[in-house]
Amino acid sequence: GAFQKKGHSARILSPEEAERLAKDQVLVSEFKQLKLEEEAQKNWDLFYKRNSTNFFKDRHWTTREFKELKACREFADQKLTILEAGCGVGNCLFPLLEEDLNIFAYACDFSPRAVEYVKKNALYSTERCKVFQCDLTKDDLLENIPADSVDVVILVFVLSAIHPDKMYLVLKNIYKVLKPGKCVLFRDYGLYDHAMLRFKSGSKLGENFYVRQDGTRSYFFTEEFLSQLFKAEGYEQVVNEYVQRETVNRKEDLRVPRVFLQSKFQKP
Repeated sequence: GAFQKKGHSARILSPEEAERLAKDQVLVSEFKQLKLEEEAQKNWDLFYKRNSTNFFKDRHWTTREFKELKACREFADQKLTILEAGCGVGNCLFPLLEEDLNIFAYACDFSPRAVEYVKKNALYSTERCKVFQCDLTKDDLLENIPADSVDVVILVFVLSAIHPDKMYLVLKNIYKVLKPGKCVLFRDYGLYDHAMLRFKSGSKLGENFYVRQDGTRSYFFTEEFLSQLFKAEGYEQVVNEYVQRETVNRKEDLRVPRVFLQSKFQKP
């Protein structure tokens, strides 16, 4: 079983959790941090080599959680143009294309291998989607997508993998292809999520920023940080809140606190 609540207050740590986080202050060396930044693409490519298309479950919850995919239409079967920024192997893309026949999707990913997996998927059709490799922090989206042409941008569990100093570049890039009045739908790791509390000492890169054993990185967002990030690039905040879930494993009597940020930001 699981329960879920949404709101603006961050998760409160237990005394043990707070003590453990307070103790973990040693940062990974600057040399190693630079190496991780240089090898970010290689590390994600290796991740997909190891896991192929089996790691993430298909995200059939997207249309349930993001009602805007339907709400931003002016009439029922209006064609929508979407961009999934950081599409991985298509776990969100293909369920959406199956569920909604009036979508044309642009999709891109940092990892060339992930893009190849998308193109090999039996559901892939160039009439309904255009998939390309892209480093969102430096490759101009306008090379593949016309300016002001996208109705909805999906940015789900992507920004957390990017160095906090470069996140604004992603938002700047996306802004150029989004139609005025249209929005970015965001979901990612929130502060004090279970994954953040599980990092062993020696994994910390900076405040709320960690490296996994495979070299991929993860940032854990506060509501304030995300809000400032988007607003600084000219977006208006529509919704920005924590989603706290407690997943209960009754067999092992485990309670796992999951924390995400789920948000919607609009281009004026």
